[in-house]
Amino acid sequence: MSKLVCPLLLLCSLPAVDPLFCYTCVFPAILPIDCIRFPIKCPREQVCLSSRAVGEKGDLHVVLYEKSCIPPSLCGVTGQKYTMGLNFTFTNECCNTHLCNGAETPATPYWTVMLLTLLMSYTCCMK
Repeated sequence: MSKLVCPLLLLCSLPAVDPLFCYTCVFPAILPIDCIRFPIKCPREQVCLSSRAVGEKGDLHVVLYEKSCIPPSLCGVTGQKYTMGLNFTFTNECCNTHLCNGAETPATPYWTVMLLTLLMSYTCCMK
């Protein structure tokens, strides 16, 4: 009986590992406040991500924001990705407390979003 008690006591004394909850976006947004976000449970040993990607093509300048879970090895990474016909430079920022990637940066004025939408429509129609 005493052979069973020691391992059980050891197991009970180990701290419970709570899963980390982070926000995720349904799709990337052009404003931090546009992100339709909801909390998700991250896989073990992942942290919360807030990513910002800047894309340019001629005079067109687009910034996309994304939130999710990510392995710590990808934190602080800057790189390139191609989407929507644009080359984007992205930067990953991470944090490791519950829902820490929910902070919003100051919003861009509404007219800027309208102008961006019109420019993208005009660019698409010119092809």
